[in-house]
Amino acid sequence: MSVTVDIWTDVNCPFCYLGKRRFEAALEQFPQRDDVRVVHRSFELDPTLPHDASGPVTEHIAQKYGISVDQARANEQGIAAQAAEVGLPYQTEGRDFGSSFDMHRLLHHALAVGRQDALLDALYAANFADDTALFGDTDRLVEVAVGAGLDESEVRRVLDDPDAYADAVRRDEQQAAAMGANGVPFFVFAGKYAVSGAQPTETFARALQLAWGEQIVPLGTESADACGADGCAVPAASDD
Repeated sequence: MSVTVDIWTDVNCPFCYLGKRRFEAALEQFPQRDDVRVVHRSFELDPTLPHDASGPVTEHIAQKYGISVDQARANEQGIAAQAAEVGLPYQTEGRDFGSSFDMHRLLHHALAVGRQDALLDALYAANFADDTALFGDTDRLVEVAVGAGLDESEVRRVLDDPDAYADAVRRDEQQAAAMGANGVPFFVFAGKYAVSGAQPTETFARALQLAWGEQIVPLGTESADACGADGCAVPAASDD
């Protein structure tokens, strides 16, 4: 017996970064973990961004939510604190954002050659733990992919062909829409149990147990942190 966990994410999404670590903590403790297959699916937070779009994250957050840059920086500090709780580095200054479509295409290529999880980890690290620009720079993306164990010539072949894996990305996004997923991270266990948002590790552990035992009960809460088409939830400002 085996269980497949499909996870819709976007490299732009900080809660996808946190959610992956919390899920992995649950998977590590799961007795049947060797029989769990994890597949990362594509979800673009903003599919309208131009291919070469890039810009500072803090200014983008401030503009998107109509808040000050200082408030945006405070929001980044709050996410960094959550990341630290699960042992993840988080760079609050100097990061950028942009179109993730080519990254999703590469993740499908990486799935075909058995390096998908390694590539996703490398992309998260490049985006959230490094202040070197990631988006809109093909050479930087190639560098990250090669560092994750992919062949450079194959990576460049995929990136040079805009049609390579493009249909696979769109199918993932259409599937997410059909299931009513309007934000990420979005986890589907055994094709039937959905967990939305960067839930606590205990929720993922329960989902794994239920998927293995084929029982149906509601999972998680609607209030968990997530990113959607309108962006990532901004924590309420403290009065302190």
